[in-house]
Amino acid sequence: MIILFNPQSAPPGKTYLPLSLLALGAFLEERYPYEIIDGNLEADPVSRIIERVGQTGAKVLGVTVMPGPQLKQAVEVCRKIRQILPKLIIVWGGYFPTEHPDVCLKSAYVDYVVKSQGEQTFIELLELLLRPDGERPGSVELAKVAGLAFRRGDLIQHSRDRALISPQKLPAMPYHRVAMERYLIETAIGQRTLPHNSSYGCPFLCNFCAVVKMVDGAWLAQTGEQTAASVRDLHDRYGADSIIFVDNNFFTSEKRVRRYAEALLKAGPVLPWWGEGRVDTLLKYKPETWELMKRAGCDMIFMGAESGSDETLAQMNKGGMASTAGTLEIAALTKRYGIVPEFSFIMGNPPNPDADIKSTISFIKKIKTINPATEIILYLYSPEPVEGDMLEAAQAGGFHFPTSLEQWVGEEWGDFAHRHDPHTPWLLPRHRRHVTDFGQVLNARFPTTTNPRLTGWRGKVVKTAASWRYRSGFYRWPYELALLDKVLAYQRQDTRAC
Repeated sequence: MIILFNPQSAPPGKTYLPLSLLALGAFLEERYPYEIIDGNLEADPVSRIIERVGQTGAKVLGVTVMPGPQLKQAVEVCRKIRQILPKLIIVWGGYFPTEHPDVCLKSAYVDYVVKSQGEQTFIELLELLLRPDGERPGSVELAKVAGLAFRRGDLIQHSRDRALISPQKLPAMPYHRVAMERYLIETAIGQRTLPHNSSYGCPFLCNFCAVVKMVDGAWLAQTGEQTAASVRDLHDRYGADSIIFVDNNFFTSEKRVRRYAEALLKAGPVLPWWGEGRVDTLLKYKPETWELMKRAGCDMIFMGAESGSDETLAQMNKGGMASTAGTLEIAALTKRYGIVPEFSFIMGNPPNPDADIKSTISFIKKIKTINPATEIILYLYSPEPVEGDMLEAAQAGGFHFPTSLEQWVGEEWGDFAHRHDPHTPWLLPRHRRHVTDFGQVLNARFPTTTNPRLTGWRGKVVKTAASWRYRSGFYRWPYELALLDKVLAYQRQDTRAC
């Protein structure tokens, strides 16, 4: 028996399907018995894991780990499990261990790290760990497993990278392994929303993005027809009325998006959907593609606008034809087709964070003039272990990543993964406060449409309260808006600590 653990990643009511473990489970089917334990649904995951290990004799615990809340619970749970079940083999995979494998393996409770797209790596590792002779695999054997990192004594070793598998060739998701009804959530686009991952990776190498470490510029995808079939299955079998595509870059191929839309319109049902893409990519789409997307249910598109400065975009290595002019153009284009754009911005960048914050605020207000329905998400630049000007600037000022998991989950670094306290040397408390205050005013003046409960008089109240601040540009000390937020909760969850 293999136990797969999904640490808590979301507040109650926002529990997303553990897609990474379902993808792994698809490879385990008919090979090894396994069970998924979700920390989002378990009040005491440690006790649950211990109970199931005792009942099943499981020898391996696989843990998927994203930075942030998942990392915190993964550390807490695995530390306790190691103390109680010292012989249980613990394997970590996912974004965080792929970015920081050595830090994970230096701990006393992570035995192996599976990097990047790790399904096949995990299977090959299990073949060594669970072989009939019971012998512990040696370094030579482990080194032959592509995509693996492991420790022998004080030495940490990394095998060669593994080639990615196209989603077109992946086995079907074993949804029967989880209680699907518990993962149907209310969102801005539906009452019973489910996620789907139709592609893997992104062809761009932005130096602030964790995806680069996972795929190094690769992008592989289901066909449009396969994606439509998957969406129909989620509707027919589980009653989904809307879909969130959690792809890193859903809109990379216009041809694929057209085929998805055509297949959905032909066979039905047409469900509202949300996806993530790039401004410059979407600007190349033909008008008939935009019309087709809208008819096929496209309600919202998330795009990384990132900055109000073309120079900063170049420093970020955004690649392609990213530009501030393009962002303004796509704001107008989405308004024309009735699709809500979501733009993320990374603020307070070097070499002059004051000027960067000021110019980006001015740029955001231009966007809101063009398309008031635009959703804005504010972040502070948090370094990623990806070579580039941004990381070099941070390191030159004395920035360094934590050297232990205990440091990563400590109070000092708690907000780092959310891009709310990045520990960069150029960012001072007044910069963070400036971004926080502007975010408070912006989110009151333009209440988010992603909160389905914020309608009617509530929306009018917060808009009116923030109007004078937004007009005048006086964002400091918005105590009245902070109080209003406590009463009405008008901000979206991912902007609360900006």
